[in-house]
Amino acid sequence: MGSSSAALLRRLKPLYQVVVNNILAIVAVPLAGAVLLKAAELGPEELQARGRALRPAHMFLAAFVPAAAAAVYLMLRPRAVYLVDYACFRTNPNCRVPFATFLEHSRVWPGFDERSVRFMTRLLERSGLGEETCLPYAQHYIPPSRDLESSRAEAELVVFSAIDDLLAKTGVSPQDIDILVVNCSLFAPTPSFADMIVNRYKLRAEARHVHLAGMGCSAGLISVELARNLLQVAPRGARALVVSTETITPNYYMGQERAMLLPNCLFRMGGAAALLSTDGAGARFRLARVVRTLRGAADSAYRCVYQEEDERGNVGINLSKDLMSIAGDALKANITAMGPLVLPASEQLLFALSFLARKVVNRRIRPYIPDFRTAFEHFCIHAGGRAVIDELQRSLTLSDEQVEASRMTLHRFGNTSSSSLWYELAYIEAKGRMRRGDRVWMIGFGSGFKCNSAAWECIRPAANADGPWANCIHRYPVHIPDPLDDTAQRQRSGAPTFPES
Repeated sequence: MGSSSAALLRRLKPLYQVVVNNILAIVAVPLAGAVLLKAAELGPEELQARGRALRPAHMFLAAFVPAAAAAVYLMLRPRAVYLVDYACFRTNPNCRVPFATFLEHSRVWPGFDERSVRFMTRLLERSGLGEETCLPYAQHYIPPSRDLESSRAEAELVVFSAIDDLLAKTGVSPQDIDILVVNCSLFAPTPSFADMIVNRYKLRAEARHVHLAGMGCSAGLISVELARNLLQVAPRGARALVVSTETITPNYYMGQERAMLLPNCLFRMGGAAALLSTDGAGARFRLARVVRTLRGAADSAYRCVYQEEDERGNVGINLSKDLMSIAGDALKANITAMGPLVLPASEQLLFALSFLARKVVNRRIRPYIPDFRTAFEHFCIHAGGRAVIDELQRSLTLSDEQVEASRMTLHRFGNTSSSSLWYELAYIEAKGRMRRGDRVWMIGFGSGFKCNSAAWECIRPAANADGPWANCIHRYPVHIPDPLDDTAQRQRSGAPTFPES
């Protein structure tokens, strides 16, 4: 009986969505019909007589008040911000780090003991990364070079390459850029990244520029929001350049603390540049919403991604065991704020009824999880790791295809921090899945702990697959084996498996 009722509800839900989401039209059409029928009954002479009976003041107010309200709304509403175009850093084949190379270098380096190497081997097997992810040139030395000169060289290679591609795609001159926002969390040299870009491209002296540091993997969306806010108070038609990257070279952990070894296995080089403007001419996406959620008031959330020294003085990022739980709480807070802004009326009504039922009837009633697939056609989930993507797919009840861009980005490029969302957007476009009017939801997580998201609406899809996926999109998607299935297969075949400790 229960299964048949559930099946009936699933069949009725599309009808319910059509009725609720179009309730205004459903109500307005009969009312308009009734008005027309009444007018037909009265006849034109009676209507003219009633019109002449109206006082001039009433007629003036009837015309002036709606026009004035519309004018005030148009003047006070925030300016729309558009994504003109974006470009991602294209990794070089000579920076490729297959698993075998990574592990061989780890074994040779005396800072890692055999236990640490076995732990990193197990992490790589379960990570979801492929054999073509890249590390900067300095990481290919034994031991890896982490000096300032090598760090600058990586930053300049990634940032300048992405900006060069973007300027070539858009045809915009550096002199036409009014605002520059750069984010790189763990490498903040003096002069800053923003100064480095100003010097390289000779931006105008009056251009506003800022470098965001320490904001984690979700800093890319923080940069987008900051650029949006600056554009909305700048002269109309102003342009903002947003650059997102993370410099790997100085942040490679050389110790043996397990909680600090995970970033070595996941993070890879990458970066992206995006051009925003309040001029929609030639733009490709419209920025609809940005929602930021910070859980830093709680100590556990504040310290769950924490840069510190281990017992031997090696600096690294310590990832708490509670990271996924904290990320789940941050996601719930973010979607609670985002939901009312983007969900159709049918989903909001179901959520409200579920909330009232839990409050009034019985708290054991299972809460209704809104179906964000009714609000977005595409999802760009931060490729922070396999567990992050799995958790969001489960929480948002997304299909394998809807998280494909995230999984394939993690497989091909690894965790490129704040720029990963742009690689995912490029994947969707390279596969030819983006259509005009499609809505995209970007979701990022970062230290602090933060969950930030942005909603975009496509105006003009990419004309071709030119971008970071140009040379490999024909091979994707690829099958990524389940690590649990792989472990079971090893046990059945008699192959060795690494213990948990």
